[in-house]
Amino acid sequence: MQLFFTPDITGTQYTLNETESKHAIRVLRLSIDDQIQLVDGKGNFFEAKIIDAHPKRCTIEVISKQTAFNQRNHYLHIAVAPTKNIDRFEWFLEKATEIGIDEITPILCDHSERKVIKNERLEKVIVSAMKQSIKAYLPKLNPLTPFQTVVSAATEKAKFIAHCYEQDKRELKNELANSDSHLILIGPEGDFSPEEVKAAIANQFTPVSLGESRLRTETAAVVACHTVNLLKAE
Repeated sequence: MQLFFTPDITGTQYTLNETESKHAIRVLRLSIDDQIQLVDGKGNFFEAKIIDAHPKRCTIEVISKQTAFNQRNHYLHIAVAPTKNIDRFEWFLEKATEIGIDEITPILCDHSERKVIKNERLEKVIVSAMKQSIKAYLPKLNPLTPFQTVVSAATEKAKFIAHCYEQDKRELKNELANSDSHLILIGPEGDFSPEEVKAAIANQFTPVSLGESRLRTETAAVVACHTVNLLKAE
């Protein structure tokens, strides 16, 4: 059954926007009384049927509604430096959304290769991944934010910085047992600067390792996302 994103749905009837209407009627060739599924990005999941198969303003009627659909038992926020090749960053957004994530902050670091991003395009990637993976919660995508701002404003119970320097670090997988909200910092291809690592530690971030291999930025971020979801689901 097809899934549609309806962020402003209220009541028992709703009209899909022009893009979603065209996809439903022209591309999928759905018609009156065909059933579809809807999510609003806020945790609500709907079963609905088409009552007006107009290709620009398809109207549906809600049959049933589930709240807190597949809600997870933890909060995950990953702050990551966007890659020079934006396709790789989009790949991370897609995979993290499919796995499960609540908040993403692109960060501007001392060694950042990319200093401009277009959130509108990135939001579309996230929405598409949410629909594909049948998620009812839309991850929050923040604007590109300076590293120090993220570090200073962090309120999560467990805060980690993953870096590649040879110093005492703990394994991320061993640090998740006693917390239900997490912020993990992932640096650019050139890693965080020593000053950034010191600043994070001064703000109660724990240095962590993601394993023996040296990972690309987007791979490290996906590994961190998967590790938290895997261990907190136990």
